[in-house]
Amino acid sequence: MTEILRRHAFSITFLSVFVLFVFWASGTDEEIHRFSGFTMGTSYELQIVGAYSPDQVQELADQLEALLGRLDKDVFSTYSSESELSRFNRHEPGDPFSASQELIEVLLLARQVSEQSRGAFDVTIGPLVNLWGFGPELAMPERVPSEAAIAEAMNNVGFDYLVIDESSGAISKQREIYVDLSAIAKGYAVDVVGSYLSSLGVGSYFLEIGGELKMTGLKPGGESWIPAIESPEAGEARIYAIIFSRGETVALAGSGDYRNYFQIDGQRYSHEIDPRTGRPISHRLAAAYVLDESAARADALATAFMIMGLDESKRLAEDLGLAVYFISKNENERNNEGFDDYYSPAFAEYLSE
Repeated sequence: MTEILRRHAFSITFLSVFVLFVFWASGTDEEIHRFSGFTMGTSYELQIVGAYSPDQVQELADQLEALLGRLDKDVFSTYSSESELSRFNRHEPGDPFSASQELIEVLLLARQVSEQSRGAFDVTIGPLVNLWGFGPELAMPERVPSEAAIAEAMNNVGFDYLVIDESSGAISKQREIYVDLSAIAKGYAVDVVGSYLSSLGVGSYFLEIGGELKMTGLKPGGESWIPAIESPEAGEARIYAIIFSRGETVALAGSGDYRNYFQIDGQRYSHEIDPRTGRPISHRLAAAYVLDESAARADALATAFMIMGLDESKRLAEDLGLAVYFISKNENERNNEGFDDYYSPAFAEYLSE
């Protein structure tokens, strides 16, 4: 008998991989104001420090909701049929499509990370994601896709089929590609909101969208914002390591394959699909985290590292001088009973106050 089991996190296409610590100020003129809601198929949370009136707090909450709603439903959503991305995915090959600045910026960054990772990161992976049952409709396959089906899907996967004309603000496709920006759009939204907060003069905030973070400044009392990395195990969330922001402006993003997968006849299939092979990953790397100035870049790189595996990821991180933290299954314990850590010198600076 064929046994099918699916596990996934609340965020359909990406994991919420951080446990957030919420701190409320007391006995000071400044306090922490907290906002939360839902966007991009997941949740968001914002904490800002300041002496703001209730009206100011409500106004910012409304502006935040409107900004995130526009980026999601109007631009990046694959669930909204009238979003810019959905309309481009339906657009005829060879016909230029007028794109917004936001979509152009995300695609240019995606192309850069694709080139750096030698194709491990590829936003045209949509046909493979859908084939393996991790697309917008979550149509779980009853059996593993055939070699013929994988080959057919891969015919329409490849960043080279996507043409970006920055000067004219147009994009086009050379084949029937399907663009999926779930591994970079949330990070981009974090960057956009962060820039907006800075333009308002907000000097200290902690922002999270679906596990992608950006923080700046300090909490009342001069304390760091302290996000925590989750242990890469199925089941109840446990803290694996904590990070100290030290008042700097820094983004943190992560990716893992331990909560979003399915099983057929006891074989586990990750939601992380390698666009170079057309198949789910099967290596020891369980989670990858990146610290960077840009949450979008950190978001994309973390996904690329999860596709590449530990050894290839370490080489690329060292070549680019990145701040990374990799957690891999112990070579002798492949069933989540033991882990090995690797973190770069640049990341180590944030592991202690």
